[in-house]
Amino acid sequence: MPENLRWSFQHIADFLPTAVISRGQGLAVALPAAHRDLDSIMVPGTDPDVPDVTELGVGPDSSVGSVMGSTDTDGWMVLHRGRVLAESYFGEMGPDTSHLLMSVSKSLIGAVAGALSDAGVLCPEKQLTAYLPELADTGYAGATVRDLLDMRSGIAFSENYLDPFAEVRMLEEAIGWAPPAAAGPVGLYEYLMTLRQKTAHGEAFEYRSCEADMLGWVCEAAAGESMPELMSRLVWGKIGAESDATIGIDQFGTGMFDGGINATLRDLARFGALFLDGGRSLNGERVLSGDWVAETLAGAPDSREAFANSPGDNRMPGGMYRNQIWFPYEGNDVLLCLGIHGQMIYINRPAQMVGVKLSSWPLPQDAAKLFATLRAFDSIAATLE
Repeated sequence: MPENLRWSFQHIADFLPTAVISRGQGLAVALPAAHRDLDSIMVPGTDPDVPDVTELGVGPDSSVGSVMGSTDTDGWMVLHRGRVLAESYFGEMGPDTSHLLMSVSKSLIGAVAGALSDAGVLCPEKQLTAYLPELADTGYAGATVRDLLDMRSGIAFSENYLDPFAEVRMLEEAIGWAPPAAAGPVGLYEYLMTLRQKTAHGEAFEYRSCEADMLGWVCEAAAGESMPELMSRLVWGKIGAESDATIGIDQFGTGMFDGGINATLRDLARFGALFLDGGRSLNGERVLSGDWVAETLAGAPDSREAFANSPGDNRMPGGMYRNQIWFPYEGNDVLLCLGIHGQMIYINRPAQMVGVKLSSWPLPQDAAKLFATLRAFDSIAATLE
């Protein structure tokens, strides 16, 4: 129920099984405060291609503070050149609160895939069957790791969160996160094996959570480790995180890769900072290679065309999707990690800024709140040097 979302997003481990993603033994990277009044920065709402902030009842020209205060925010912060310009929490959430990330989880899985590619353990151009031969008789036969990274397989999978019979909801039933309406596959991997192909692999972009789940499975098979171990060793243990992360798991201990990770606001800012310095963390440790980050930023020659041809209404003209990350505009200045119900990591490379917002929107998708948040962070970035 919508009225329970704020509590449940901050207490996943209280009612669902989870596994720990260890921060490791290293010191947390300090985030020194350099607080500024960002609330009063004005946010224009005049783009004809996206919902206007007036839909939120906060006026045609709103402030950052009014946008954050009217979009069911649990916490938000801005990091500029490693210094915290703003950090605010609402309700019971605080700096140590672990919050469900929803599909921001996908970007973390994409980073694990990138680290494995850098190490020569995973090849994006190989077919999935090179790592999981059991997929030969499934809809994923013939698909490549690259197809998963960019959500360009031809798998039939509805992401309609309000349809109880959509594949995204059937997945939740299979992993035990929702009561099953009828007998069906049990466990994430068994469910993925049932998905069928509807179009050729490698064509238009279509947002499908199953792609991140299959990518997580392939990463585990290629490396011979579970995702919590992989993510700790390759990503979370290198960014100078303050806290362990957690991931929701199915009946067999398999991670819910597409949306089950939980982490703190501050640690998400540390993760986002990787894309400001070519894959290095704030403490200078190499997490992703410069080549992987550059290739993420560049996309494929047809990435934007594939995005434009998407059957979904992405409302990001000129944008693209690459390596489980959104690029909402033409060019590669701004990157987004996005999750339903209002989860966002905003990365602005020219401004050297990371913005993070964790929320409890009543509806899974709300374009007005999404684009108001995006413009709020854009407006902050425009004031930075």
